Amino acid sequence: MHVQEKNCKSFKDKREDKAKATLISKIPDPAASRFSLATPFVENNLAEMAFSAAHKALVLAMILQVNADALASYTLGKKTCELGAHTLGLSGGTALLSFCYHPIPIVFSKAKDVHVWDPEGRKYLDFLSAYSAVNQGHCHPRILSVLVQQCQQMTLSSRAFYNDKFPIFAKHVTKLFGYEMVLPMNTGAEAVETALKLARKWGYERKGIPTNEGVIISCCGCFHGRTLGAISMSCDNEATRGFGPFLPGQLKVEFGNADALKTIFEVHGNKVAGFLFEPIQGEAGVILPPKGYLQSVRELCSKYNVLMIADEVQTGIARTGKLLACEWEGVRPDVVILGKALGGGVLPVSAVLADKDVMLCIRPGEHGSTFGGNPLASAVAIAALEVVVEEKLAERAVEMGQVFRNQFLDVQNAYPDIIREVRGQGLLNAVELNAKGLSSVSAFDICQQLKERGILAKPTHDTIIRFSPPLTIRLEELSEAAKAFKEVLEHDLPKIRQQLQGALTQQPPDACDRCGQHKYEDQEEQVVSS
Repeated sequence: MHVQEKNCKSFKDKREDKAKATLISKIPDPAASRFSLATPFVENNLAEMAFSAAHKALVLAMILQVNADALASYTLGKKTCELGAHTLGLSGGTALLSFCYHPIPIVFSKAKDVHVWDPEGRKYLDFLSAYSAVNQGHCHPRILSVLVQQCQQMTLSSRAFYNDKFPIFAKHVTKLFGYEMVLPMNTGAEAVETALKLARKWGYERKGIPTNEGVIISCCGCFHGRTLGAISMSCDNEATRGFGPFLPGQLKVEFGNADALKTIFEVHGNKVAGFLFEPIQGEAGVILPPKGYLQSVRELCSKYNVLMIADEVQTGIARTGKLLACEWEGVRPDVVILGKALGGGVLPVSAVLADKDVMLCIRPGEHGSTFGGNPLASAVAIAALEVVVEEKLAERAVEMGQVFRNQFLDVQNAYPDIIREVRGQGLLNAVELNAKGLSSVSAFDICQQLKERGILAKPTHDTIIRFSPPLTIRLEELSEAAKAFKEVLEHDLPKIRQQLQGALTQQPPDACDRCGQHKYEDQEEQVVSS
């Protein structure tokens, strides 16, 4: 077959043309409109293997979803391409997967602790941890043992009946985090929606806000999920654009600006039920507020009788070096939202924590979840929390996080024109790149090259790469990531720049549709600043 293709150029050309046409018909706009920019990639790589026509098109499709200008060659095996092509409908079938993510072109087939493997057996270090859902490490043996044992007894009861595991979980989680009650859900977004409903109900019943006039404030740059209520609180164009109208009764305020929050409380305080925030903004690029900000928020919320609602879905469960990121400033929110790592990386488990004065505003029949608090999730969550405490993962996050930042600061010192900032808390970190230094190269391109060197990370926005490995990571594995990053900047970046000469250059980010401003500049309209 290989020899026949080499000797039959017309057949190869027809096959490539068909693959290109199939690709253009399958991939979403605007990627298809930029297809011509990636033509050299197709011509140079489609004929490399007998199976490659449709499968190499898959690789190109993956790249085009984010950056059509990434023309470098990537090493994907036959099995990886076949699985991906099947999913995207590039094997002659129907596409099965909606195009709602921008995946790095790799297929996971196995995972253990801090490592994952693709179908060809290549080994990678995971520096994303499923967006911090795998704090305890992939397939932790203790969590898996509990999962299997509980599966053999009972998995679901629904909240129409009691089960014997949820009360144990409720006692464990409330005692560990210091709250009187818990409301169990499944996903982080569900827990955010629960907290929003809880805050509104509390505002009407306890604070005395006139019916249907309650307001909840959230921050510019925040991310709280992708459900309608969650995106109504968000300032992320990708999450919000095209999904309006949004829920009424919400206002925006600049993140990290306590004076701005005070102003909005002074103007609207009698109708404000809650202030929803991330202690560290994750999707915005691991943005840390100024020291003392959370203490000021606590004081203001207490003064104006507003619920302080901490979304700790990504920052909680030891990720930043404390069980909750709010603990770094010694503050206790009125409502805490947990998710991701609460499920130990094996099940979706989330929870809302609050005291009785808040939680009892919701009565039977007013809110719930069929799967929330199910016995399987409850057993797994207990094990997940026990692993965090007994293996001292918070302490490890502090130690390893400082090592990570020190190592990447060394890389920054070597490439100050490329790396703008290294920042983070514990093992929630980001490397922000200089757009001018990158030229037409994006953070996604850098992540592609990191993958080639065995490191898996994911960009958030065009110039920021988030690094959040399992909290079980070891010193030598951190060093491996820093070494790979330096090698990408030293060896791969110049090649990509050369390949992309004359291609599209980095453009300034769009202004936020909600605020009318770029992130963290002076806010206007519904954004209140001092």
